[in-house]
Amino acid sequence: MSGRAMTGSASEPRPDGSGLSPGARQRLLARARAAIAAELGGAPMDDEDLGELRAELERRSGAFVTLARRADGELRGCVGLPEPIYPLAETVARAAVAAALYDRRFHPVAAAELPGLSLHVSVLGDLQPIAAGEIEVGRHGLVVRHRGRSGLLLPQVASDRGWDRLRLLDETCRKAGLPPGTWREPGCELLAFTAVVFGEEG
Repeated sequence: MSGRAMTGSASEPRPDGSGLSPGARQRLLARARAAIAAELGGAPMDDEDLGELRAELERRSGAFVTLARRADGELRGCVGLPEPIYPLAETVARAAVAAALYDRRFHPVAAAELPGLSLHVSVLGDLQPIAAGEIEVGRHGLVVRHRGRSGLLLPQVASDRGWDRLRLLDETCRKAGLPPGTWREPGCELLAFTAVVFGEEG
């Protein structure tokens, strides 16, 4: 997969009903599942007529796809492309395949597993520089960049795990392979983003 993919370390996301039409959300979820099925089946994904959803789904945007087991909610993969490199529909398809097959934390998803997995999509807003004191837990996702390393956590992670702002900053540093507290160092770049999060169950 080309592009700069990153794991998101998401727990099962909470739906967010704003920012995209219901039709666009459903189409993205269907496209994510179809992309995984096509990749597992060794067949190319069919081209799709986006119709009246074209304006929403062809805008360039970053996105993550999270896979969780329906039976117990356990994470099975979470990968995305944070930068707005591709049209949204393509970003989601690429992220879905990467989450299923290339999240190094997990074994690749098998075809027989796919029906038992629930898919969630997080569509990212623009990455914006932010001061540490301006970060809002539950609203902002965070990217930390320093010394050639980069780590990202989605907005829902901190609130789902009960973290405060300082814990979010430290954990994003850890995600980047940096020591906690690195965010205080000169030259450490903090970028925040919001996300529209929705899933197959709501």
